[in-house]
Parts: sequence; C-alpha cells; structure tokens
Amino acid sequence: MYILDSSAFINEYHTDERIATIPLVREELEDESAYRFDAMEGSGMYLHIPDEETVERIERAARETGDFDELSRTDIRLVAAAFELDGRLVTDDYAMQNVAEKLEVPVEVINQDGITEQREWIFQCQGCGREFEESHDRCPICGSELSRKNPA
Repeated sequence: MYILDSSAFINEYHTDERIATIPLVREELEDESAYRFDAMEGSGMYLHIPDEETVERIERAARETGDFDELSRTDIRLVAAAFELDGRLVTDDYAMQNVAEKLEVPVEVINQDGITEQREWIFQCQGCGREFEESHDRCPICGSELSRKNPA
C-alpha cells in the first residue's frame, strides 16, 4: 500500500497499487489538487488515522534524528500511517524521508532526488558555537538561537 503525502496530489502522482493517506492531508490542498484528493477518496482511497502510540513513536524517532522541528503534525501522522500500514511513503519531504529511513519505512519520491543516507542532526549555537544533540528554543549556555547542522 502506498501512503500519499500532499505532494503526491499536487504533482498528480499515479500508481496501480492500493493507496491511502490521512484526513489532515486534505487540509493542505487547494484548487485542482484538492479535487484530485476528493476524486481518489471517491474511488476507494483509504483514509487512515494512526494510533496515538504510533504517533508518539514517530515523534521520538524524529527527535532522535533531529528532524522533529522540521515536521508538521500532518507529516508525523503520515509517517505513522505508513509505519502502521506497513506501506510505502510517497513524499518529496527530506525530513520525512529521514525519519522513515530510521524506522525502515520504504519511501518513494516524486519530483526530487531522495535522501542518500539517514542522518541524525546536531544543533549548533549561533553565538558561542557549542553543539547539542537535541534541539532547544535557545542555547542553554548563552541564550542565542540554535541552527541544525549536518554532523558529517
């Protein structure tokens, strides 16, 4: 089963496989892409609402990779749906791909190159330069903002 992100509807993604998504995706769509969602729902697309336990598991994984702040509520629930349904996530979102990779959820990209490796980001203070494994609103040492940094 293929689990579709909003980019699948925007870019007119097609597959002969069974498809599913979550109701929150519909809220992100406008114009023709919203009509495509409605048409696919009418044609048998499955709408799934993931369990809160699974959502919490995805949030923990996203915190571990450093992608949590990059993901929307919808993004987290899409990864959760793909995890629960043992499906293939269809998205161009790199943060979603990174979390999915950590959870061994297969991903199919639409219009962009997919990620080449799974990363666990670090966060660096823009003021004092200290590095942290977890994101904070501000540096606990000097109070400056943190930026996400590739650990490689």
